[in-house]
Amino acid sequence: MVIIEVSPLSGFVMTSRSRMLLENRTIVKKIEVKANVVYIYLEKLNDESQTFILQLEQVIQVKNLKPASIKIYDYYQPGGLQISCYSGVGS
Repeated sequence: MVIIEVSPLSGFVMTSRSRMLLENRTIVKKIEVKANVVYIYLEKLNDESQTFILQLEQVIQVKNLKPASIKIYDYYQPGGLQISCYSGVGS
């Protein structure tokens, strides 16, 4: 099982529409939101490219946003952690 852990930018939350669209993908086993961190559990990955779009909604205005992170790791072997950072896109 693979986990994608998304820490949204401060002041942002995942939209319910985004959650519904992700849950309808056959590769997604389940989605959890804990302390504003989104955990997307995938059954498995192969060598096919996958794209996940997470729509966020700003609920609190925050100045000087710092980059947020996305972590991807194997549930059973979290030592092979992959980390990416992202900033806000669009308005």
